[in-house]
Amino acid sequence: MKVIEAQNAVLSNYEVLQHLSQQKNLYKLRKRRGPPNLETVVRELIQYLQSYPNPLSQKPSAYTPNCISQLLERLSPYELSKGEVVMILNLRPASVAALNTVIEEMAERFSDEQQEEMVNIILEVLGQFEPSANANGNADDAAEDANA
Repeated sequence: MKVIEAQNAVLSNYEVLQHLSQQKNLYKLRKRRGPPNLETVVRELIQYLQSYPNPLSQKPSAYTPNCISQLLERLSPYELSKGEVVMILNLRPASVAALNTVIEEMAERFSDEQQEEMVNIILEVLGQFEPSANANGNADDAAEDANA
């Protein structure tokens, strides 16, 4: 195999999960097994992407096939880099503080109102990430320790 164009496109976790799920289903339809190491990597990567604290672990998923284009369109006035948009998709920041970890020099580039607008756009397009009660056993343990 020969790499023609390195780093031609950057994929979000959602796009990777969709591709891997399609490949896994394709192998099932053909009733043939892929290389064992490939099956292991695909299974473990899907499991990782669908486990807490990844936003893709939320059921039902807030991500849809058109959410990426919708988010790009709504955030286009802010002139974010590709890397920043991919990180927003992967992490789904729900506050200005979380968004600050994703966007380089955010305080210098954007006003407080613009920062709040970006967070609101993210929440409208991708939804609020609320982990299920059983997904985060550590939170339950911490609550029990606080009550004791």
